[in-house]
Amino acid sequence: MNLAEINLVTPKSFTIAEYHRLTEMGFFAEDDRVELIRGEINRMAAKGTAHTVCCSNLLTALASLVLDKATVRCQDPISLPSGSEPEPDFAIVRLRSDHYLSGHPTPENILLVIEIADPSLDYDREVKRSLYAEAGITDYWIFNLIENCLEVYSEPYQNGDRFDYAVRRIVLPKGTIALPELSEPQLDRLSDRPRLELPLAQIFPIA
Repeated sequence: MNLAEINLVTPKSFTIAEYHRLTEMGFFAEDDRVELIRGEINRMAAKGTAHTVCCSNLLTALASLVLDKATVRCQDPISLPSGSEPEPDFAIVRLRSDHYLSGHPTPENILLVIEIADPSLDYDREVKRSLYAEAGITDYWIFNLIENCLEVYSEPYQNGDRFDYAVRRIVLPKGTIALPELSEPQLDRLSDRPRLELPLAQIFPIA
């Protein structure tokens, strides 16, 4: 059975451990772009040229800003308690001595999740936003390549069965955005350390 055939049978809910085992067994082809969302194996949208350019620009800028303050992970898995292992375009995570060799980052390690969205915009706004809010990830950004803006979400909350972010704002490509706090939580947030700001004109693939 291959990945195409799995969609023709009754959907099965996979645990993260089962998903890892399928990967180890070579179940997925080298060009399969998949992630585990709430126990279901989902295909990820193909990356277009604009997505690739935005990703490259962002990787360069984030690596320069973050340096030894945190770790920048690009299109690598994070493990969430909802039985999910998404692979966001970027996750900025706390430094750890084993460099996450013992396991993928979990919500307490994650400072910021970033998705780059073109055809995946609705999916990133609806499925991924709820998923990250449920996990308690404090900051979520979407580089919206359809409308050429950055969507910034913060303050996750739960209302009944619904998970979302209380604060949403839009930053245009000529603006700048400060990275979420990279210090340990107990340190004074009002310190005089320089803010780490990302100039969006360097990121958006606009001619």
